[in-house]
Amino acid sequence: MTTSVTVEIAPGELIDKITILEIKLQCITDEAKLQNVRTEWAVLKKSRDANLPCSAELEDLTAKLKEVNEKLWTIEDDIRNFERRRDFSDEFIQLARAVYLNNDDRARLKRSINELLGSNLIEEKSYAAY
Repeated sequence: MTTSVTVEIAPGELIDKITILEIKLQCITDEAKLQNVRTEWAVLKKSRDANLPCSAELEDLTAKLKEVNEKLWTIEDDIRNFERRRDFSDEFIQLARAVYLNNDDRARLKRSINELLGSNLIEEKSYAAY
């Protein structure tokens, strides 16, 4: 049985995942789920600390990425509440649009992190302009 898989990923992807786990640590209340989140967060944070250099610019990009992920967390919660009520009003549509608008910001920040750190792995998006 495989307990985990080791794979090379871009620094932006690693930092993105860590910020999402930090949000989960703040928002999830189920202790069993929290234990899993803590375990994953510790493993990824250890890898980040061992492999990525610290800098003020990286800290700034990380903070901005976490802010976007916090917005997305709230938007996703809100949109699910509308879905549960079967309320597909203009507010629902605005929330749905906010998902991709914030995901575009998220992708730009991850790319900036990858470029800052000279990553040979760069995530590409291919969506029609809006």
